[in-house]
Amino acid sequence: MFEIYVIASLLLMVNILVGLARVLKGPTAADRMLAAEMFATSAVVILLLLATVSGEESLVDVALVFALLSAVTVVTFVSRFWIAGDSGKDRRAGGDS
Repeated sequence: MFEIYVIASLLLMVNILVGLARVLKGPTAADRMLAAEMFATSAVVILLLLATVSGEESLVDVALVFALLSAVTVVTFVSRFWIAGDSGKDRRAGGDS
């Protein structure tokens, strides 16, 4: 069972590396935000797997804090960048929003 957790953690780390390309490339702020959310979700799962393998219950608390920070980040992003009636075009790309 230990090997499955290690393999799952490694796959999640690869997932984070692939998502880094989306954060760096864009093309929109929403794409970057979704990739950052994927980082947070992957980090939470990795911490929970490590807590299961190592028996460290404090890692569960750290994972919960990451999950809460992730939710606050999304709410902040949406409240700052959401425009009612926006068609989803990127404002930097010269869209007529």
